[in-house]
Amino acid sequence: MLMNHTNQTGDDLFSCYSPSVVGYRYFAVLLGCAVTITGTLGNLMTILAFALDPRLRTRFNALIINLAVADLLYCTVLQPISVDSYLHLRWRSGRLSCSVFGLLLFLSNSVSIITLCLIASCRYLLVTKRAVFDRVFSNYGLGLLLIFTWALGLASFGPLWSVYDFVPKVCTCSFHRTKGRPFTTVVLFFYFVFGLGFVGTFYLLIHRRVRIASKTLLRYRVSRRSSTRKPTVLSQGTDDSGVENGTVDTCSHEASSQLEQAETRTAIPCNKTSAEASETPADKNFSSKSDPVTPSKSPSLGDDGEFKRVTRMCFTVFLCFVFCFVPFLVLNMADKNDKAPHVLHMVCANLTWLNSCINPIFYAVMNRQFRQAYHMLLTRACAPFTCLWVRR
Repeated sequence: MLMNHTNQTGDDLFSCYSPSVVGYRYFAVLLGCAVTITGTLGNLMTILAFALDPRLRTRFNALIINLAVADLLYCTVLQPISVDSYLHLRWRSGRLSCSVFGLLLFLSNSVSIITLCLIASCRYLLVTKRAVFDRVFSNYGLGLLLIFTWALGLASFGPLWSVYDFVPKVCTCSFHRTKGRPFTTVVLFFYFVFGLGFVGTFYLLIHRRVRIASKTLLRYRVSRRSSTRKPTVLSQGTDDSGVENGTVDTCSHEASSQLEQAETRTAIPCNKTSAEASETPADKNFSSKSDPVTPSKSPSLGDDGEFKRVTRMCFTVFLCFVFCFVPFLVLNMADKNDKAPHVLHMVCANLTWLNSCINPIFYAVMNRQFRQAYHMLLTRACAPFTCLWVRR
């Protein structure tokens, strides 16, 4: 194989051979195989968990599944083709398949970015405007949004069909470096700069809101401790915080109002245990209507723990996307004269592969219900083998 590559000429437009990458390609092949296996199994388990576990069927988790479908498309369909290209250091499937590969590659990436934007805006609306969340992410609205993610991605990168070409530096099919400008520059800026900046901004706003709510709840707890020695007054109906009981503390009306405001803004009922802690029971069945959030007991600083954990998981997924793609984007912008080593371009390109397989790991580590659902699926899958082992 080495002799064949040595005799290649510049007319072979589908070759990515270079003496500097002959040894590295084996590492890339092993990495690609690991991404294919891990990403296919992990994303498929995520989709099956959503389908089989009623507790996971929430409106928010539907966005997680949309992200998993985009990643599954890459890991199952596109990644094996990339592995073949690196193994032989050439594209072996022809020009038409090269264009199809390029379109599906950017469709998968664009759907991932749009879904990350929807996830960030979803979490923000849960913190700030629950009524708006219920309207925008209703049963009907959510279906339209999921269709929109794929339609926008296809509309953005479909017109670039004629500029998809084999790129030897990364041994895969992508944009031609100069063809398609300035449209290619605009669309990449829109997704990778504006889109990711949009997501980062929303998470900063969420962090700010949660901090304000936590401080308000802390002040309320301090005021309650200072008023425990004061007598209580019996009352009928509900108190200022919306708790249905027959007693009301004589702590200040201002503290109670702050508590109510903090609870409704964070939208975290303390009796919820679903993967999306702030959704009502109707959300679990994709209902288009939601009941108002009414806490069943006096809140504490731990009441928003589930919301923080889910939001932290989503933010980690976002950071992983940025970590995987930014080195590749920066290198391509900085190396306009193609002076960077060939192997460096391949390393940065291979780093983007990890984004499609690592998300299920975050779900398993950072989300208790996904972890339980994965365990249930693995237990069922291993049950026949366990029975055979026991019989022996």
